[in-house]
Amino acid sequence: MQFRQAAVQCIGPSGLHRMAYTEWGEPDNPRVLLCVHGLTRNGRDFDQLAAALSSHYRVICPDVVGRGRSGWLRDPAGYGIPQYVADMVTLIARLNVDTVHWVGTSMGGLIGMALAAQEGTPIRRLVLNDVGPLITVESLQRIATYVGTNPHWASFDEALAYVKLISAPFGPLSEAQWRHLTETSIVQGADGNWSFRYDPRIAEPFKAAFVDQDIDLWPIYGAIACPTLVIRGAESDLLARDTWRAMGERGPRAKLAEFPGVGHAPMFQSDDQIAVVRDFLLSV
Repeated sequence: MQFRQAAVQCIGPSGLHRMAYTEWGEPDNPRVLLCVHGLTRNGRDFDQLAAALSSHYRVICPDVVGRGRSGWLRDPAGYGIPQYVADMVTLIARLNVDTVHWVGTSMGGLIGMALAAQEGTPIRRLVLNDVGPLITVESLQRIATYVGTNPHWASFDEALAYVKLISAPFGPLSEAQWRHLTETSIVQGADGNWSFRYDPRIAEPFKAAFVDQDIDLWPIYGAIACPTLVIRGAESDLLARDTWRAMGERGPRAKLAEFPGVGHAPMFQSDDQIAVVRDFLLSV
């Protein structure tokens, strides 16, 4: 697999920050696909999907600020959807294109929803991966148990075991796939210990805004007009089946797909999952 790494400078209330991204495919291809990851993950989650689609698209996989190779915000209060949307608009301007297709997993899907709902949005096709306009309190409580805890491990194998534990809902993955998802999401410090490659302070706004009830974003979803595909892990606790079905009847009347044996969220590591995304994005 061959890719390029670059970065773009963005700005927010606390100043400038750097957003890194991985780029696949021909750099002059006017067809651009943005793949945006979940809350504690990074753009390398999409390596398999990006490689599979790089003959059709210039595929861009950003590390949302505070994650991966990107910089950290001076003020953690900025870790939220408004800043992330602004950064993506800056990235699209850097790419010098007017329109994009979008694949968003969990948080990346929320960013995509927020941008797709805007008048004059650059998004022309939208894939929401295991996220929708109703976020269940059960899933929020589960996420709150680990995000921002900032664990450290003495060895790579300890880190691998931890990632397998907290990411078990990703579904049945091969040992090589688990190792890849671990290698790209941890970093070794000067003391030899390993830790996650994200700012643990991303949890502060999440926990400060935490309420003991579901989050309702139906008005945002209702404003989306582009063709939309909603993918659900059949065992997901974040995207309820009733919500998923309703997404096919409201707003953009999304096409629906579901993967058995997977919770939150499908990771596009298998041919069948990749095929569903590819067929939707490339359909006339």
